[in-house]
Parts: sequence; structure tokens; C-alpha cells
Amino acid sequence: MAENKFQAPRGTQDIYGEDISYWKKMEEIIRKQCNLYGYKEIRTPIFEHTEVFLGENDSSDMVNKEMYTFKDGGNRDLTLRPEGTKGIIRAFVEHKMYGQPDMPVKLFYMGPMFRYDRPQKGRYRQFNQLGIEAIGAKSPLLDVETIALGYAIVKEMGINDLVILINTLGDNESRNNYREALKQHFKPHLNDLCADCKRRYQQNPLRILDCKVDKGHFSFEQAPKCRDYLNKESKQYFDTVIKGLEDLNIPYQIEDRLVRGLDYYTNTVYEAVPKDDSGQQSTVFGGGQYDGLVESFGGESLAGVGFGLGMERLLDLAKEKKGITIEEEKIDVYVISLGDVNTYSSKITELLRNNGIKTEMDYQKRSLKAQFKSADRYKAKAIIIVGENEYQDNVVQIKDTTNKTQENVEYEKIVEKIKNII
Repeated sequence: MAENKFQAPRGTQDIYGEDISYWKKMEEIIRKQCNLYGYKEIRTPIFEHTEVFLGENDSSDMVNKEMYTFKDGGNRDLTLRPEGTKGIIRAFVEHKMYGQPDMPVKLFYMGPMFRYDRPQKGRYRQFNQLGIEAIGAKSPLLDVETIALGYAIVKEMGINDLVILINTLGDNESRNNYREALKQHFKPHLNDLCADCKRRYQQNPLRILDCKVDKGHFSFEQAPKCRDYLNKESKQYFDTVIKGLEDLNIPYQIEDRLVRGLDYYTNTVYEAVPKDDSGQQSTVFGGGQYDGLVESFGGESLAGVGFGLGMERLLDLAKEKKGITIEEEKIDVYVISLGDVNTYSSKITELLRNNGIKTEMDYQKRSLKAQFKSADRYKAKAIIIVGENEYQDNVVQIKDTTNKTQENVEYEKIVEKIKNII
């Protein structure tokens, strides 16, 4: 056989076999927890008009380096979604969800995102993300709720050693004051910093603190802290968030350099990482509050808060911790055919399936021994054997694989008998 020259693109993966069962289990956990917290599912397109993601003078690496953008047949600029929040906000405004009587509107989504990034363990160019958004209300307790939901999902996945890294960027007044302080601080050091830091200095100096290249430069250690520039309201807001985490016994650590990778955050920002992360800080989920995003899409001046969670990374961590188990794949019935009775076997198979009984049959006219081996691999609870005599007499042989009993059963009583067995 010639070598297959077709392979999945770099940074993508095929999910199949046993892995699908793990994915279904994870999705089941996510849906259960989101339902408990009152978050309803939303599904948006996997591509949007490019301006949805661009923002105004956006300094994030996602916008500047990582987006998959293309022109369609009408010469329109479209982008495969690199993150979920902006598409959700676009939908929120377009469908006037702000007109609902009860706020906030709580939404969650799951699905593929796309970023041109260096593939590595747990990081893909097409990856799957869970996201939640609570839009239309501003409260420190709502910030706490989003953290609590993420923490609950991760705990249900058997991961019990997370810590929440948390910081505040303050309101617009506080953040503007902090930006100016950062610009003054980093100005004498610009020549020593990377090209990205120079760009961020002009666009959003807070993002300099997120630089992975220059993080060891002495100027980072001496950088001013955002908390020193908070006004009274922002300080009280953050204190309430911290008190809320303490009341829920959610472990946290205040991280003064944490700014997150996207430009639209205000006030609370956070990331959840394993306690034994050895300094790698592999984020399991992260997010924060955004005040001006709805308004920037033409909506009212409404706050929002939410997080994104990398599903591949969560599943890898759950497997590593042995925190998630899946049920062994089994079927109810395997139908064995002896002789030229495949149409009769097919009729029986369909009868059982139509009555909610998981059934497989042989399609290759294999030997009796080979078919019994298949039934064993499928871990069938019952085996139906059909030969020419059974076909002529309109009966089947049914073998109970647990009790090791076998008997002839009339066609009209097959379903009843199988249901008694399984």
C-alpha cells in the first residue's frame, strides 16, 4: 500500500475512538455545571467579519499576530474566530438581548477557535474552548460567581489543586492613571525592550507586563503596581471580590503583573493554574470583567464578565490527575448469522434498534468462531444466533452471556426476551 500523503494540518488533531468518550464526559460535566449556575448555551458562527475582532488600536498578540483572516467571494474580510467573547457580544447587541427583563444575560458556548501559534503540548492552531459570559450587570459578586463556576467545572473533572491568580485593573479612571505611571516607568528602558514591548508602549502599556521575552528585565521587577493607583470605588470593588473568594474557600493569590492577553478587560482579571505548576503557569481557565465592550458594538453601556477555558488542556490535566473515568463501551445484542440469512438478521437487528436496544451484526459472512469473537469484543449482553432452520421456523436462538443460558424464542417475543436479559 502506498504511503498516505494526506495528513491533518500542523496544529490540528483528529479526535476519535476512546478519546471521544472522554470528550463527551467533559462536555456532560460542563453542561451540568453551567445549567446549575443558570448559563444558557449559545452557538455563533466560527467566522465573523474581521472588524468584530480588530477593536480600536488593539495591542494583543491575538489581533496583531495570530488571526486567520481571508477574503470571501464578495471580497469581504472574514476571520476564523480566535476567541469567543466578541462574537457573543456581537450577537448580544444584534439580537437586542439587552431588552430582557432579568439581567445579567448568562450565556455559555463550546466550540473550535483558531489562532496561528506555535503548536505545543495542549496548544493547537485549531483548539476547542468553553466560554461563559454574564452580560448586563456589574457586581463584584458576579465576578466571584464566574470564578466559582470555572472552579466547580474543574473540580468535577477531578482536579482539586487549582489556585486563582487574581488582579484588578480598576475602572477607567484608575486604569488611565496606571497607564501613565507605566509609561513613565518604562520610558527610560524602551531601547532595552523587544519590538512587541515598544508597540505595546504606544498602544496599551499594561500589556508590556504580559511580555514573555522581557519578563526577566530588572524594570519589570520595579514596575509600579496597579493597586497603588486604584481610586476608592475600584479598591472597594476588588476587596469585595477577594472577600467573596474567601467566603467560598476558593484559594487565590494576588498577582500584580496579571493583565490577561486581551485589551478589553477592566477591574477584575484572573487565571486559574495548578498549584504544582512549577512556575509554568499553564492557565486552565482565565477571564475577567469588561465595561466598554457592549457599547463598542453599538449597544448600551453595559458591563460584562466571563472566562475562557481551553478544553484540550483541561482534559489532558484531568487524565494526568486520573480525575475522569469513562464507562466501558458495550452493546446489548450481537446477531450472528449462519448461512444465507443476512436479510433476516438485518430485520432482527433493525427490530431491536427500533425498540431502543443497542445491536450489532456481522456483515462479512465470517465463520461462527470469528462472529463469537466479535460479540465478545463488543461485550454483548446477549447473542442472537440465526441459521437457516431458525429462518424457516421464524425463531432465533438467544444466548444470555451473563447466565450462560440459551433458548429458542419466537420472532414476536424477541424484544420482550432481550429486554428481560439486559
